[in-house]
Amino acid sequence: MLRSVPLQLGSFVVDPPVVLAPMAGITNVAFRQLCREQGAGLYVCEMITTRALVERNPKTMSMIRFGVDERPRSLQLYGVDPATIRKAVEMVVEQDLADHIDMNFGCSVPKVTRRGGGSALPWKRSLFAAIVSSAVDAAQGLPVTVKMRIGIDDDHQTFLDAARTAQDAGVAWVALHARTAAQRYSGEADWAAIAALKQALDIPVLGNGDIWEATDALRMMAETGCDGVVIGRGCLGRPWLFADLAAAFAGSADRALPSLGEVAALMYRHAELLTEWLGTERDGVTDFRKHVAWYLKGFPAGGELRRQMAMSSSLAELSDLLAQLDPAAPFPREILGQPRGRTGTPGKVVLPDGWLDDRDSDLVPEGAELDDSGG
Repeated sequence: MLRSVPLQLGSFVVDPPVVLAPMAGITNVAFRQLCREQGAGLYVCEMITTRALVERNPKTMSMIRFGVDERPRSLQLYGVDPATIRKAVEMVVEQDLADHIDMNFGCSVPKVTRRGGGSALPWKRSLFAAIVSSAVDAAQGLPVTVKMRIGIDDDHQTFLDAARTAQDAGVAWVALHARTAAQRYSGEADWAAIAALKQALDIPVLGNGDIWEATDALRMMAETGCDGVVIGRGCLGRPWLFADLAAAFAGSADRALPSLGEVAALMYRHAELLTEWLGTERDGVTDFRKHVAWYLKGFPAGGELRRQMAMSSSLAELSDLLAQLDPAAPFPREILGQPRGRTGTPGKVVLPDGWLDDRDSDLVPEGAELDDSGG
């Protein structure tokens, strides 16, 4: 049985070596607390744009809140301009906003890549180096990590060069989502790329992609030699995955297979936490609606009941609906190992005009820092 080695992140020890991936609209204070109640690890907030942070955009400032007992406080930043990155990191340090900064070079959504950000940015070697160096320098010893993809597409891979650059700049570790931007979330992750990255670096390498069960994490580490795992879609509607991971990394075969009654209790807890975070029942329960289908996947719950839950707007209403579920219904083992969340299809990556022409340009694309309010 594989036994993991804890990760060192500045003065913090990450044990087990499990990281919750930032997911827009998902990994807020409430969801992070719910996951932390299930098992240990590192829980990263939603992606924050550096321009919006520097300008103190109200929505962004609310997104960087952390629980009172949440340590380390992990903040993921996105940006395309080294100067703005530096200002944002200086702000984090001076105002003690976080204990750890993760840099996003993995986002593949068009609104990010069309400005040269996310998974498009490592193609520009000089710009990438300037951004990572600015962040590490401004962090003044606060640990900085990076997350990236294999590259833009199969013909424009960047992960090995970019990871070596990040290592030279002084980052604490590199996490690789083993897909290209063109793949988005489709197909299978190429774990061989994680193994290649592990061989290329001296700092820790974390693997991400197609970890649906704790056994997948163990298999990834055994096959690639990576030092830890990053969990994204696998925990949607399944916060107990972190309990499974803690058990697996401790050498235990115990796995959580909650009954429908136990899942219903977690659903209500999630909605409660969202209500506390957002301030009103209507806002909290409304935000919870998108989680209903993930929690109930595979369980016997009629379409009408699911529909009503996805339209509920108060904790009392949600509680009454949850009470109509069969609490004794066993966990549907047939869904184990199945993908969760978005999958989609591959597609052409939207890039700034001429983006692929010159790899060594460090010019920030025109308009890249516009419309970055909102986190």
